[in-house]
Amino acid sequence: MTTAMNYRRLGRAGLKVSELSLGSWVTFGGQVGDGPTESCMKAAYDAGVNFFDGAEVYAKGQAELAMGRVLKKMGWRREGLVLSTKLFWGGDGPNDQGLSHKHIIEGFHAALKRWQVDYLDLCFCHRPDPNTPIDETVRAMDVLVRQGKLFYWGTSEWSAAEVQTAFRVAKEQHLTPPTMEQPQYNMLVRERFEKEYAPLFEHHGYGTTIWSPLASGVLSGKYNDGVPKDSRFTLPNYDWLKEKILSPENLAKAKALAPIAKELGCTQAQLALAWCLKNPNVSTVITGATRAEQVVENMKALDVVPKLTGDVMARIEGVLQNKPA
Repeated sequence: MTTAMNYRRLGRAGLKVSELSLGSWVTFGGQVGDGPTESCMKAAYDAGVNFFDGAEVYAKGQAELAMGRVLKKMGWRREGLVLSTKLFWGGDGPNDQGLSHKHIIEGFHAALKRWQVDYLDLCFCHRPDPNTPIDETVRAMDVLVRQGKLFYWGTSEWSAAEVQTAFRVAKEQHLTPPTMEQPQYNMLVRERFEKEYAPLFEHHGYGTTIWSPLASGVLSGKYNDGVPKDSRFTLPNYDWLKEKILSPENLAKAKALAPIAKELGCTQAQLALAWCLKNPNVSTVITGATRAEQVVENMKALDVVPKLTGDVMARIEGVLQNKPA
């Protein structure tokens, strides 16, 4: 029997998100069709997941279209869901990219159509835009919030300094400030989250919806003995990720974590997800899946969190050797 889902506040906002959530990068609308998308979303929903994460760039919009079709079919209560989009890479036109006022408003309305909803709970600026002043971006997000089409806006992979600028602009111009960041965070990637963002958590109560908790699968242990045929690393266009992630050092750490997972009676993936949840600055951990069985397995990470005592965490640190100074 799996532990009941827990819900955390999105930073200091009143909104609550499930500790584990379901994302659609690489999977929905691309790697898998509507059938698996529906079974994965249903398994997540049945486990208590309320946050489903999308982006305009995922499978060139097909991911959000696929999830929107599932929501329409299932008829789940809209108020019980937290849905997101991310804006930056919307298409090939000169104004279909970036965080201009034009693209934010147009890109957001396109996301509403894909999701088949009247409003979205969260919208992230998918990367910082060097070509658009931050005050223009903040102003555009504020328009969407004031119109009631968006509840909270945030950033993804912005530097702490850029986020601080957004807060300053919002305060000076009486606009809606950002609420949350979507950063990469896992056992192998820690510096920015644990060190650079520390002031954002302390002074602004910034929320986080972390992605890649398994470091593209390396921390699940599935690459301990080579690359399986069904892996994303066999897909075209993922060579850059393969070179970056499947380093000898990373693989050695993944193998060294295996005995710890075994002692705790869990999989390596469950250990990695639970480790992320031990950090109080994590609002929700975004998981990915191509099969409902993976969703069910991931949810069991909730049972592992209480087993991560101080001694166990110290052993994990001994393996990782990468705690930010």
